[in-house]
Amino acid sequence: MKRFHVHLAVDDLDANIAFYTQLFGLPPSKQEADYAKWMLDDPRVNFAISARGHAPGVNHFGMQAETAEGLAELKAQAGAASAGAVLDQGETVCCYAKSEKHWVTDPQGLAWEHFTTLGTSVTFGDDSVSAAGACCVPEAPAAAAGCCAPAPAESAPKSGCCG
Repeated sequence: MKRFHVHLAVDDLDANIAFYTQLFGLPPSKQEADYAKWMLDDPRVNFAISARGHAPGVNHFGMQAETAEGLAELKAQAGAASAGAVLDQGETVCCYAKSEKHWVTDPQGLAWEHFTTLGTSVTFGDDSVSAAGACCVPEAPAAAAGCCAPAPAESAPKSGCCG
């Protein structure tokens, strides 16, 4: 089974934690000084927010697989959807979790993360933009303008997308 993932960048973490706690009817399942996450079961959503200097709004979408086989299935689907333009990040630390992941970008330039969680971490991870991968959204190798999402195969990089 898979779980839909949404990660929002916010400018006021405390206000957003209070809002989403009321909206979802439960407190975050994980909370740090710069991050909070709700693992909702109905609907199955991994909803995360962070205050790490990114422009407020959607940071990325994703799908969380429960198994390596599920992650491999998502990778095959991402490759088919993007003509093979999948950024394989491998094992990494991001959002206070150890995970295995890859990224793909939709035609609008929205980043999609597919991952399976391997364990927890006491650190958020590397939040810098780099072609090798960053937490949470890696830069496209061809994105000379500094966009921090893998670029669609047919589109030009967008400047300033990371705020």
